[in-house]
Amino acid sequence: MTSTDLRRRFAELHARDGVFLMPNPWDVGSARLLAHAGFEALATTSAGLAWSLGKDDQDVTLDELVEHTRRLTTAIGVPLNVDSERCYAADTDGIERTVRLLHEAGAAGCSIEDYDPATGTIDEIGLATERVAAAADAAHRDDDPMVLTARCENLLYGIDDLDDTIERLVAYRGAGADCLYAPGLATVEQIRTVVDAVGAPVNVLTWPNGPTVAAIAEAGARRVSVGGALASHAYASAMAGARELLDSGTTTFRAVSLRPDDRTALG
Repeated sequence: MTSTDLRRRFAELHARDGVFLMPNPWDVGSARLLAHAGFEALATTSAGLAWSLGKDDQDVTLDELVEHTRRLTTAIGVPLNVDSERCYAADTDGIERTVRLLHEAGAAGCSIEDYDPATGTIDEIGLATERVAAAADAAHRDDDPMVLTARCENLLYGIDDLDDTIERLVAYRGAGADCLYAPGLATVEQIRTVVDAVGAPVNVLTWPNGPTVAAIAEAGARRVSVGGALASHAYASAMAGARELLDSGTTTFRAVSLRPDDRTALG
C-alpha cells in the first residue's frame, strides 16, 4: 500500500464503529513484530524513541523524529500515527512545517499536545486552540490528508480537572482535530464522559489497573494505545536479565525468548 492508501485506511479506522488497538513500537524491529502480530495500526512513542537513542523523553530532535518516522513507514504495511509532541515549534509556521515533514515521511497521522516543557505549564486554551488549528490546516491540506490528534495533557501533569480537559478537547475539535486524546483517563466513567462530550473519535491510553480494552470499547472510545509501556517493559526485561547475570551468574531469563514464527518478521 502507498502512503496515500495508508492514510485513507487510517481515516477509515476512525470512521467505522468499534475500537481498534494501536500499540506503540520504538524501533524498526518492534514495529515489524507488532505489524506481524496483526495490529491494524501502530503509533510511535516519544519516550520509547528517546530511550532507543540513549536520551530521555522530550530530548529527541525534529530531524530524529522525521527519520524515525521514515524508517518505520518504510518497514511496515499498516498506518503509522506519530507522537509529535508539541510539533517542535513555538509558532504556527513551525507547526505547519513539522506536519508537512511527517506527511512526506509517510505518516498516516500525527498529534499535537498543549503542554510546553519550556515553561512546565499547559498552554492557555486560546493559544492551544490556535496551535491545533495550524496543525489541522497542514494535516488536511491537498487531497491526501492525515488524521490529526489533539491532546490535552492536564491529567499527566497533575491538573485533575475533567471539566477543563473536556472544554479544551471540544475547542480542539472545533479547530479541526480529527481525534481527541487526554492521556490519564483512568475510569470507564471518565472515558464515557469525554466521549459523550466531544462528539468525535477518542484515543485512550491504557492505564495500570485501569479499564480493560473491552471496557474502554464499551465506553465508546475509538482507539487504544499504550504509550511507552511496551518499550519500558522490553527495556525492564532486558535489565532484569542483565542484573540476574551480573548478580547471580544465572540465566533463567533465557526461558523467555522470541518465538521462531515471530523472528520471521525481522527478516
